[in-house]
Amino acid sequence: MPHPPTIIRSAEVQGRRARDIALVADAETRAAVARDLGLVALERLELRGTLRPLGARDLVLEARLGARAAQPCVVTLEPVWTTLEVPVLRRYLADLPDAPPGETEMPEDDTAEPLPEAIDLVAVAAEALALGLPDYPRAAGAALGEAAFGPPGAAPLRDADVHPFAALRALRPPADDAD
Repeated sequence: MPHPPTIIRSAEVQGRRARDIALVADAETRAAVARDLGLVALERLELRGTLRPLGARDLVLEARLGARAAQPCVVTLEPVWTTLEVPVLRRYLADLPDAPPGETEMPEDDTAEPLPEAIDLVAVAAEALALGLPDYPRAAGAALGEAAFGPPGAAPLRDADVHPFAALRALRPPADDAD
């Protein structure tokens, strides 16, 4: 059975009826996305929905991303598994100007993008996956300990020593143990 195309030319949809999309990434595609996103594994990557005209020249992609991915724990590097089922909305607008080079502000509508010549469903799914995954995955029970370092013969500097009120602690009179 042939696979549905993962790249859809915009001209094939403009001014016509909605087109169903169903991307079920194969093992090779999942491995490439996992490598690009720094994942330990990517067991599932699916994007299902519709691509439809919006007016005469614009397009709207409404879909649902389904994924199961493992990221390295930020503390232990053990795999941390996440299952995602998230909506994906992209509006491809023919008259949306490209962002000028350099520093730009985020637009109020983050679903609007310039209309491309072709829409790469794998790229859309990878972007939605990257946005949906936890920024700092942590394995159950993993905790950051305190590291204390200092030159030989000197007391190490600890987190409490650099606290904004650490200097006030030195002004406190010593505790009287005779009471």
